[in-house]
Amino acid sequence: MKTSWRSASLVASAAAVLALTTACGQDGGSTANSQNVGATAAPGDVGSIGAGAGAGDGLGTGTDDGQQSASPPASAGKLSVSEDAELGELVTDGSGRTLYRFDQDTAQPPKTTCDGDCATAWPPVAADDAIAGEGIDKALLGEVTRADGTKQLTIGGWPAYRYAKDTAAGDVKGQGVGGKWYALAPDGKKAKAADLPGLSTRNDPELGEIVVDKNGMTVYRFMKDEAWPEPVSACTGACLEKWPAVAPVAAADTKGVQKKGLMSFTRSDGAKQQTVDCWPIYTFAGDKKPGDTNGQGVGGTWYAVAPDGKPVGAPEK
Repeated sequence: MKTSWRSASLVASAAAVLALTTACGQDGGSTANSQNVGATAAPGDVGSIGAGAGAGDGLGTGTDDGQQSASPPASAGKLSVSEDAELGELVTDGSGRTLYRFDQDTAQPPKTTCDGDCATAWPPVAADDAIAGEGIDKALLGEVTRADGTKQLTIGGWPAYRYAKDTAAGDVKGQGVGGKWYALAPDGKKAKAADLPGLSTRNDPELGEIVVDKNGMTVYRFMKDEAWPEPVSACTGACLEKWPAVAPVAAADTKGVQKKGLMSFTRSDGAKQQTVDCWPIYTFAGDKKPGDTNGQGVGGTWYAVAPDGKPVGAPEK
C-alpha cells in the first residue's frame, strides 16, 4: 500500500473512532573480487540442490574456517524474476527454485560464511552457468570463491543459496529462517512484503480469512478478555511479553476488516490497544514471520481473528 494512501486515509480517522466508540456498549567464509558471469555462458541443466529435506537449517553462524561444503555448488541455469503473493518479486533459478541470501555474508566485498552443515541446509548456487533472464540485470551477477575453491554465484554482491526444504518450484520456506535468511530480490536486496494497511486480512490455507497487522503477522484474541460493555484485557504482565498488544490503528487504515466495533481502548496499565468488534487483539511472539499461526489454539484460549472479530476455530459456547 502506498504511503500516500496511508496519509490520505488518516484524515477521516478521528471522526471514525468517535463514531465507533459507542459500538461496544450498544452491542451485547572466503573473499574474491566479484565479477560478471553468465553473460555468454551456454544454458545448462539445473542440478540437484544436493541436500535432503531433513538437513538442518543452519540457523547458527556459518563457518569460514576452510571447512568443505557438503557438495559442490549446484548450477543456476537461466535466472528469472518470479512474483510471490506475499514477498513480491524474487529471483528463481532455471528450475523455478527460490534463491536466498544470508545476513552473515557480506556483499562489499563478496564473502560467504556458510560451509559444512550450513551448506547442506543451504546449498550454494554455482556461478559458472548462470544466465540473466528477463528482469535480471546481468551487471549485478558475479561470483565469489568459496573455501573449497568452487565459484558461487552472487547477485548484487550477495552470495546466492537455495534452501534444502524448498522441495518444489515456488516454495519460499526459507524466508526469514533464523532471522538471517531471506529470498533475494532482483537487485540483490531482501525480498519483502509490500507495505500493508494497519490491519488487513489474508487467506490462510488452514484457517481461512484471518486478520493480520501492518507487518503481515497473524492477529489473535484471548478468550479471557471482555468486549462489552467495554473492552477489558486480561493479558497483563508476563503475558504481554508473549502476546504483545496491537497498537491503535485508524479505522481508515484498514482493509477487509469489519468497521463496526473497530476501536482502541485504554488498558489498565495506561497503554492504548486496538480492538476488532470491540475485542482486544494481539500478536504472538512465537510467530517469527508473516504467515505463521503458531499461536492458534494455545492453551485453548488464544485464537486467530476473523474479519468480523470472531475467534477462528474456538469451541462454541
